[in-house]
Amino acid sequence: MRYLYSVYSDAARIALQSILAHKLRAFLTLIGIIIGVASVVVVGAAISGLNTYVVDKMSKILGTNHFMIARMVSQGELSEEDLERMNRRNKRLKWEDMEWLQRYCETCTAVGAEAGSGTKFEQDGKIFYGGIIFGVTANMAEIEDKTMSDGRFIQPEEVSHSKLVVVLGADIRDKFYPDTDPIGKEFKVAGLPMRIIGVEERRGPIFGDLIDKQVYIPLTTYQRIYGRNLDLQIHGKGKQRETFQLTIEDARRALRNYHELIGSEEDDFGLVNTETLGSQIDQFTGAIALVVTPITLIALIVGGIVVMNIMLVSVTERTFEIGLRKALGARRKQVLLQFLIESSMLCALGGLLGLIAAAGISWIVSVLTPITMTITVGYIVLAIGVSTAVGMIAGIYPAFKASRLDPIIALTRTT
Repeated sequence: MRYLYSVYSDAARIALQSILAHKLRAFLTLIGIIIGVASVVVVGAAISGLNTYVVDKMSKILGTNHFMIARMVSQGELSEEDLERMNRRNKRLKWEDMEWLQRYCETCTAVGAEAGSGTKFEQDGKIFYGGIIFGVTANMAEIEDKTMSDGRFIQPEEVSHSKLVVVLGADIRDKFYPDTDPIGKEFKVAGLPMRIIGVEERRGPIFGDLIDKQVYIPLTTYQRIYGRNLDLQIHGKGKQRETFQLTIEDARRALRNYHELIGSEEDDFGLVNTETLGSQIDQFTGAIALVVTPITLIALIVGGIVVMNIMLVSVTERTFEIGLRKALGARRKQVLLQFLIESSMLCALGGLLGLIAAAGISWIVSVLTPITMTITVGYIVLAIGVSTAVGMIAGIYPAFKASRLDPIIALTRTT
């Protein structure tokens, strides 16, 4: 054991001395490894940060533990035949469907409904195109985890009495009330003057810029404007993530009972679990990682080729030293080990500097953009492991060449 320790420690010491003796050459050699490791780690941090950013944005838009039931919903592609069959079979969802779920979905913490339509808003000579009016029940704020920047959301009694009150989205507020407090002021929705009671906190931009261009009014008021024979979207919320799937099945079973569906009859409604969007985002970012990561590893391979070239130069320069060591009893294995350790140390050092560079880049991006770059352990291990492996592979041929030198011929060379 002591012999092995002595052999390895001496080889590492000689390798380190060789690296320090040519600092500039060693640094230039490491640039490829540094860039390669930094690329792999930064790409990993960007993918992780993007995933976190999108999931966080989606939770602000949709809330957590939230499902939606609508007449025509599908989470996959539909053929024209399937679409037509659903259109004939599926029923419009009414207020009574929501009340049934409120009564019989035992694991739901809240069940609400909404309906929406696109429109333009006109106020004091200003026009806002591409807006959306949502008629909602009061508990939609709880279901979708809405946050108010000013005022409050719609109350249950305002829904039951069809009050003319409105909550503005952030873009609507900025358009019509840029420098004033809008609470208590009048705002026209579908030509009717309504009292502003709140302003929703800005949630976008993501997936376009529609999410802050809406207003909310009581669903009963919306029905007074557009008619009671509306197709509603029903929204529900579960208690916790661990039992959320059970909540969805509970709601599905309750609505099937209300629609008197039996046995193998297909649902006559569509149900969307918003949590599945998170897994779809994971799949999307995972696909990006699968494509981009191998490309960034090419930089490590290029760096390994540079290391191999420098190690070959090192063998040529140290031919006399190698001959002397072999003449004094050094074995081929020991010479081979010395050069392998030197190339591995070079690449491991490059990997460490690459990590430092990646940390700096990630910090700058996190400061300058809304995406928080997260350096994950997996990408650190991958980058350091690959860089060290590249160093060993790149050093094999130079080390093998050095170990096969004839000591008599090597001692005759002075350069």
